[in-house]
Amino acid sequence: MREDTTKVLEQEIPASMEERGMEEVKPSAVEDKAAAEEAVEERVAQEKTEDSTAQNKETEEREVDVEREMEGEVEVVTPCPTESHGLQGTIKGHDLFGYVGIEAVLDQMRRKTMKAGFEFNIMVVGQSGLGKSTLVNTLFKSKVSRKSCSPNYEEKISKTVKLQSVSHVIEEKGVKMKLTVIDTPGFGDQINNENCWEPIVSYVNEQYERYLKEELYVNRKPRIPDTRVHCCVYFLPATGHWLRPIDVEFMKRLGKIVSIVPIIAKADTLTMEERQEFKQRIRQDLNANGIRVYPQTEYDEDPEDRILNDKIRENIPFAVVGTDKEHQVNGNKVLGRKTKWGIIEVENVAHCEFTNLRDLLIRSHLQDLKDVTHNIHYETFRVRRLNESNLTVHGLALSCFPMENGTHGTNGTNGTSDRSESESHL
Repeated sequence: MREDTTKVLEQEIPASMEERGMEEVKPSAVEDKAAAEEAVEERVAQEKTEDSTAQNKETEEREVDVEREMEGEVEVVTPCPTESHGLQGTIKGHDLFGYVGIEAVLDQMRRKTMKAGFEFNIMVVGQSGLGKSTLVNTLFKSKVSRKSCSPNYEEKISKTVKLQSVSHVIEEKGVKMKLTVIDTPGFGDQINNENCWEPIVSYVNEQYERYLKEELYVNRKPRIPDTRVHCCVYFLPATGHWLRPIDVEFMKRLGKIVSIVPIIAKADTLTMEERQEFKQRIRQDLNANGIRVYPQTEYDEDPEDRILNDKIRENIPFAVVGTDKEHQVNGNKVLGRKTKWGIIEVENVAHCEFTNLRDLLIRSHLQDLKDVTHNIHYETFRVRRLNESNLTVHGLALSCFPMENGTHGTNGTNGTSDRSESESHL
């Protein structure tokens, strides 16, 4: 009886959990390992999918916010850390409680600029007889060239390149501008024109050096006189062929330190077909020789500037005609050159591209020319100059430059650039 009961109990009592688990693992160990690996892969794939979905959603939300901000529906406030560990956002007009008057700062800047005036320094380079003085007078509609201002001016070919400048204060509708025109008589007029660009390069660098010295004074002037060359207009003869070696060498060297605007002088000697072919050849030469002319593509600040500058780059070099004489055309007085076949109107875009040059230099890009000079060309010179000296700004001021404002002992010239200056008020 006892033996029967023991057998029944042994049959009814189930195996322990450990025994059952061990019995189940042994036959299916390989299958469970594969299943575990598949589960891990599925989990990783699921996490990647979730991350990708979250990124896409965030990108879509950002694009929607930008679109709504552009449309003026909402103002997206993008917080950013400041020095005080706070947040900084943007508030537009429709979020203000009322009128604040921030836009009045433009009137303040305008009044201050009109009171103080500004400076603009332009250099004209080209061989004699290309009409440099006439074109400068035409640009500013006044007698501003050195030739026009010199009562006893004598036209003669200089044996060396001598840089000469003349300054005027031009006032128009209450705005004063101190205009300085730097001329380069003797450039390209010699039999041997080797290194004829060196005096011009030296002059440009001397103006940068002078400005740098003024900046490093302990007691600086409230307003540093700006004699730096803001633009160099290079005159190309209307040959109808290709750039000459002297043109290539000059623009390659000067294009690195100043903004160059090449023009075809006396373009009325070419037919319209010859003019377009010549312009195309010049653009090919500029690209082939890596010559940088203004405006450079890398200086375009936004798409709007790029569109405007692309149109200018398509027309460079400008084919221009200059004159300071007026003629009657259809009852109106116009600036033009009278020939046997008719009158070439300077400000008529169908006759020449003078208006494009004037708009570039004065009406649309004058301030940009000054900004490029200060932020690009002068900054490059300043960094190179300070690195060459291997001194700190304080050490440079102590060892190289005077501590107080005053006259300089040396002007840094190498004796090749003889400059004469005169001033007038228009």
